[in-house]
Amino acid sequence: MKILIDIGHPAHVHLFRNLAIELIRDGSEVLFTCREKEFETDLLKHYGLPYKSLGRKYSGLAGKIFGIFRFGIREYLEGIRFKPDLFLSHGSYIAAHAAALLRKPHIALEDTYNFEQIWLYKPFTRAIITGDYDHPLKSSKVIKYSGFHELAYLHPCRFIPDNSVLGELGIGHNDKYVVMRFVSWKASHDAGHSGISLQNKIAAVKRFSALAKVFISSEGELPPELEKFRLKTAPSRIHDVLAFATLLWTDSFTMPSECSVLGIPSLVIHNSRSFPLEEQRDRYGLCFTFSESDEDQVRAIEKGESLLKTEGLKTEWISRRDRMISEKIDLTAFLLWFIKTWPDSFTISKNNLEYQKHFIRPSR
Repeated sequence: MKILIDIGHPAHVHLFRNLAIELIRDGSEVLFTCREKEFETDLLKHYGLPYKSLGRKYSGLAGKIFGIFRFGIREYLEGIRFKPDLFLSHGSYIAAHAAALLRKPHIALEDTYNFEQIWLYKPFTRAIITGDYDHPLKSSKVIKYSGFHELAYLHPCRFIPDNSVLGELGIGHNDKYVVMRFVSWKASHDAGHSGISLQNKIAAVKRFSALAKVFISSEGELPPELEKFRLKTAPSRIHDVLAFATLLWTDSFTMPSECSVLGIPSLVIHNSRSFPLEEQRDRYGLCFTFSESDEDQVRAIEKGESLLKTEGLKTEWISRRDRMISEKIDLTAFLLWFIKTWPDSFTISKNNLEYQKHFIRPSR
């Protein structure tokens, strides 16, 4: 079996890497295609995964429109060369369009619900795999599973953090540290967002630094007063960094969900809704969300200070995480079954919810 996996973000490498490794181990051929946005190719090389870069991603509205056609053509040509039996992606219209032209099935995973992208890929997609939380994507193509995308690579049965990263950070085993993650706000779905103000970023760093060491992960440039806090570990080490952190403070959505799976509290400042994070917040108490208003940004700083002063924080969050894990599936195991038994898996998944119990794995 040949599977072409298209990725549009570094997080998608993590989402599919364990699946790709298991498919290859079972005798299938896998090829990743990507646009170079941040460090996608670095991660693919690190994990030894076969890939083809379609070129650098374009910025601006005109560039994004041009990219739809240019990358679509390149994906189609790569499909002709590789001859996949199936296309897989995280909601990639590039993959969906190529699959349709080649008359091959496209399976999409979805957890961001950016409908400007969904409208572009949904008509050309056979199955859309989502979490079983309440979300706005209603379609006969939707297959729901009990869990979150981050369980594909951070489920305790698949990920053991390496504490040697503490030495790279200059951190003692009992020392506290905060990771701050700032996005660039250049994606199409980021229009109308302002993110965290520079004033509040500086204020948060100053106040958190009085209680813990601070590291900043940023998609874009940082002002001189914050550059010295930039996280300098290799991209492949980010989950080790998060696993031993005391707290995450951010305006992104992916890292907070990763922290929930790792048992680390996160504070998220964003005006949009994240349906996975809402379940992690409301059902399991693993994260906190705030709007982008200046008042809420200040509240998020104060909440961060309060958490840093809380005794037994890590123990409490691991307990909450373990409760979540006991109710959620190992997503990689489910995807492996879904692909290897396609298309029967679609019918089974729609008509028998009991099948999911086979993919629940206990914490180590």
